[in-house]
Amino acid sequence: MPKKNGPIDAPALSEPHEPGTRRLAPEVRERMIVEKAIDHFATHGFSGSTRELARQLGVTQPLLYRYFPSKEALIDRVYEEVYSWDSDWEKLIRDRSMPLQERMVRFYQAYAHTILRREWIRIFIFAGLTREGINSKYLARLRERVFNPVMDEIRQAHGLPAPAGPTERAVELELIWSLHASIFYVGVRKWIYGLPVTEDIDSHIEHQIDAFLNGTPSALKKVLEAGSTKRPKATKARATT
Repeated sequence: MPKKNGPIDAPALSEPHEPGTRRLAPEVRERMIVEKAIDHFATHGFSGSTRELARQLGVTQPLLYRYFPSKEALIDRVYEEVYSWDSDWEKLIRDRSMPLQERMVRFYQAYAHTILRREWIRIFIFAGLTREGINSKYLARLRERVFNPVMDEIRQAHGLPAPAGPTERAVELELIWSLHASIFYVGVRKWIYGLPVTEDIDSHIEHQIDAFLNGTPSALKKVLEAGSTKRPKATKARATT
């Protein structure tokens, strides 16, 4: 896995010119290029030509193209490295052998320690600002594998029916977004704004989950009650003479 902060301390990546200089194995050089690229994009974003990128990575442009035929290919590889997904998270959310609150605390603690890193937060922000659609796949996965399952488990735990339509589903998603954003924003405050944040992330997660689970079921019940009053009631068919 790439180091979390700053450029790696490694020998030059360009092809050796001095006789007897040790040549790096292709897989080692590729690994080093990727790690330097992660730090570069987290620091500078995605602007600049491949020539400038190669210069800042400490490689020649032809060498960069040997491993990555385009800037897009290198960016895709960086995304694969930084935004990995643990399938055990999804299993944890749906594991009804433990209380819902414990499941959510354990999931979001693991998730927070994954995302609240410099490269994760800064590359995600840069991508959202300058590369239209590059975050869409990740956000779609988040909705499918976290948001919807979490709300399903809350409804199951409190005996609430499924959303009757898109309006109720939208309310659900806004509620879970508020929880998710409160955790993500810790990283924004630290790595974008340079503000101090809590060092006890695990306790912060516990507090956020506690507030979410104490307020969300009540909010959902109100939405369901409001929706039921707006739905037309079934009427008996009039008898014809």
